[in-house]
Amino acid sequence: MNRVLVTGGAGTIGAAVVRRLLRDPAFEVRVSDQRPAPQWMREGCEIHQGDLRHLDEARKAGQGCTHVIHLAAIVGSVHTAHTQPQTLIEVNNALYRSVIRAALDQAVERFVYVSSSVVFERATQFPTSEAHLPDVAIPRSTYGFSKLMGEVSVRAAHSEHGLPYTICRPFNAYGPGEIVAGEPGAAHLVLDVIRKCLQIDPAAPTPLTIIGDGAQTRTLTHIDDVADGIVTAMASPKGLHDDFNIAAAQELTVSEIARVIWETCGLAPDAFALEHTPAPEIDVARRWPDVSKAERLLGWTAQTDLRDGIAQTTDWLRSALTVAAG
Repeated sequence: MNRVLVTGGAGTIGAAVVRRLLRDPAFEVRVSDQRPAPQWMREGCEIHQGDLRHLDEARKAGQGCTHVIHLAAIVGSVHTAHTQPQTLIEVNNALYRSVIRAALDQAVERFVYVSSSVVFERATQFPTSEAHLPDVAIPRSTYGFSKLMGEVSVRAAHSEHGLPYTICRPFNAYGPGEIVAGEPGAAHLVLDVIRKCLQIDPAAPTPLTIIGDGAQTRTLTHIDDVADGIVTAMASPKGLHDDFNIAAAQELTVSEIARVIWETCGLAPDAFALEHTPAPEIDVARRWPDVSKAERLLGWTAQTDLRDGIAQTTDWLRSALTVAAG
């Protein structure tokens, strides 16, 4: 039996990965996170709660595991990346150093490092293939740099110690379960815009505020597709010692995405209007991955229709906000 450790398993993508693993009887699942695991996770998984920056905790978490999916990190939302850059890079680097070392000690069969599309922050090839990475300038954001350094560390552990690895790079993951409150940019694009649209009065709609001019492009990928891609790459012999873009294929501008969300939230299409706030100093202008490698080698493609995924996420957030309001 394969026992899979999912670090950061109580997070948005982590929980989706855990749900995907639990559907497959070939896997037992252990979740490690500092956050409390939800009840459904406690019923179906082993739980380790601790700070994986400490090697002894990482070793406890990984003991007896054959596979590791490393997701634990401070996530680089617009707000976090620009208000806590030093904390972000310090924590993320400490996490992957400790978890990689523990995986080597455990001699795992596969270590899956979940990186990010942000390593392609300064890409010049579109759609962006995995082979383009060596030609891409180093990310300017600390989040992008920390994720790239994680990839470098994984490859170094393979080169020196034989770590069997797979690297997965999700693009613009969205879906139910993300944070819903707070400062502009505290959530990722889809949740942030849905929350704003739900606050607009349908009887007297006001312009929707977005960050930047709206010409930036993103490739939205539902968390269930991201999870399936990660697990597929982990389980496939063809995923060994390779890297994959895990993404849908449709490139849309932020303005186009905002319109889809506006209409999904029940606001009148002819009333759609945008107001713009300044973009942060580091704002990726274009994210559009080449996903042919995952399809060719893994037989994997994203399945969730964008409008269906946005509708599902909107329903979830509407319910979550109602509960939070008491």
